Amino acid sequence: MKIASLTQHIIYHDSKPTIQVLMETESGKEIRIAFKKDQIMKKHKTPFPIVVEIFEGQIDFGVNEMVYTLNRGELVALEGGVPHDLTALADSIVRLSLNKADSAQRVEDVADQ
Repeated sequence: MKIASLTQHIIYHDSKPTIQVLMETESGKEIRIAFKKDQIMKKHKTPFPIVVEIFEGQIDFGVNEMVYTLNRGELVALEGGVPHDLTALADSIVRLSLNKADSAQRVEDVADQ
């Protein structure tokens, strides 16, 4: 059994979203992304399907030239290879579920853009 917390030890960087791997299992990775208001993750794509949960706050999620405003408690599933971007409309905590074969470093690299 593994236990992790989305609400403990949260760090917000002034210049970019904060990426933290909370848990790795045999099938996937759970990542917390902490956004300060107005921080972005530029358009990118993942090689594998993902699930994004807005745990706290509000995020504009751009995909296929559309922008969807996602609020606390909402989830979105996205297939691999689909370009998307995120903009924080408020201080936000996002939970990202990745495929085991995907890399947390790839997510950090997107946040650094």
